[in-house]
Amino acid sequence: MAGRGNPPEGTPDDASGGDEEYRDDYRSVVFDESFIKAARLQEYSARERMEDEGHAAVRNRAYPLAGESADSEPHVHYGRDSITASRQGIVLVLLIVLAFGTAIYMGIRNPYQAPADPPAEPMRNALLPLAPRDEVPGATPADLFKHSPAAQFRAGADGVTLPPARRTRHFSESQVLSSLTAAKEYIVASSLDPSVLSGNAVRDVRIMLDPAQHEQFDQSMDHPRNDGRHSATGWMVRFDPSKTTLADPRIRVNGTMTVQESGADALEVVADHVFVYAVRATEDGDGEKAKEKSSLFTVRREVRFQVDREDLRRQQLSVQQVSMRAGPLPCSADMSDALAPLLAGEKAKDDGAAGTDPYARGRSSASLCGVLSTSSQPSPAAKDD
Repeated sequence: MAGRGNPPEGTPDDASGGDEEYRDDYRSVVFDESFIKAARLQEYSARERMEDEGHAAVRNRAYPLAGESADSEPHVHYGRDSITASRQGIVLVLLIVLAFGTAIYMGIRNPYQAPADPPAEPMRNALLPLAPRDEVPGATPADLFKHSPAAQFRAGADGVTLPPARRTRHFSESQVLSSLTAAKEYIVASSLDPSVLSGNAVRDVRIMLDPAQHEQFDQSMDHPRNDGRHSATGWMVRFDPSKTTLADPRIRVNGTMTVQESGADALEVVADHVFVYAVRATEDGDGEKAKEKSSLFTVRREVRFQVDREDLRRQQLSVQQVSMRAGPLPCSADMSDALAPLLAGEKAKDDGAAGTDPYARGRSSASLCGVLSTSSQPSPAAKDD
């Protein structure tokens, strides 16, 4: 085997100067120990390459360079594999950021918008005037109430009582109580508040409604009409202030409230009450003589509410249906905007309503009207006390 300084083929025959001269000639190509330690790459051994065929031919090394002490901080030199791995990591991070940004962008600009909530069911109302058979009796409010079926009724909000709140299949006891309370507040505001009854306020009623019904409510206030959906008196009881005013602010009330589920996500509350108002003519003023000319006006009002989970959270409700019968009123009364009762001493005139011809084409002009029972009016004894 050739020596450490000899070329692989041995010392040439014509070489002169011996081994020392030979080393001087090839000193520039001899890989001494310092040269090897300073190398940045190291070749894998044959055994390592056999054990793992996936190895590269060389690997990186980190040794002190020439002139550095063993205790000094080593210089780490990165080869092509390290640079490639770093670049791959950067590309991977950029791809993750790009994917995340794309997801956010598509979420904001997604052309397939979520389906809108179904529109709220509009309020429906049925209003029926009740015409008296005889002259409307008149007296002071106290005498009228004393001799009427409303003698034992409670006054004001005390007459709107709540049933016991019991949990249902999908709603807790507190949720049932909240729906009943919301319905009572609506009944009180829309049927007993003097400012609402006089036609001077509507906001207190509006804010209790589900926002989906605000448009219909506003249309009913701005352009009331008797079409079963846009009557102002469907939402509230109010009188024509130019003709009628309250003779006694204490309105007599009696009725019931019930609650049940209308589905897994909503409750239905039904409020059925009789309201008895003492009224008089606005032109008569506020004197004692005017009070003696008071009369009673009776309203039977059934309101059906729906309260869903969002309404419970906002403490609002939806008015689904209103059925109202009121009198004494003439059969020809337009009840869509405000109520103008027949007052003390007045009688229902013959409206001359034409009969209904079932063979005639077109919409019938006949009005719907009921008869106010004599027993629902104060007895004649009210005038004698």
